[in-house]
Amino acid sequence: MQKDLAPGCWDSSCSGHLDAGEDYDSAAQRELGEEIGVILDGPPTRWVYERACAATGWEFVWVYRLEHEGPFELHRAEISDGKWFTVEEVTAAIEVEPEAYAPAFRHLWAKLNGGNVTVPTAH
Repeated sequence: MQKDLAPGCWDSSCSGHLDAGEDYDSAAQRELGEEIGVILDGPPTRWVYERACAATGWEFVWVYRLEHEGPFELHRAEISDGKWFTVEEVTAAIEVEPEAYAPAFRHLWAKLNGGNVTVPTAH
């Protein structure tokens, strides 16, 4: 509920901003550790790039892909709950209650929804 954008909404598992002088891959590794307690030796796989636009809050976005068995430790100051959903479950939930999902997440989900993957989300 402390988020500046879409507080209390379902969003991606880990997301954040680059620190000064940091590249996307380093930020992805850092955010995984900070938000869900996953420490990696290298960056996850880059998946989809999105240029800054109104739907992303004028932010440039790299979406990464990672399979991990955990354990996971949610950063409670930023994440109140985490669950696993299938692609079909998220798609149906967004159709029924779009306001429960962060706007940038809905935008990126529409781009990614063609894939046959289970995408974790956090809230």
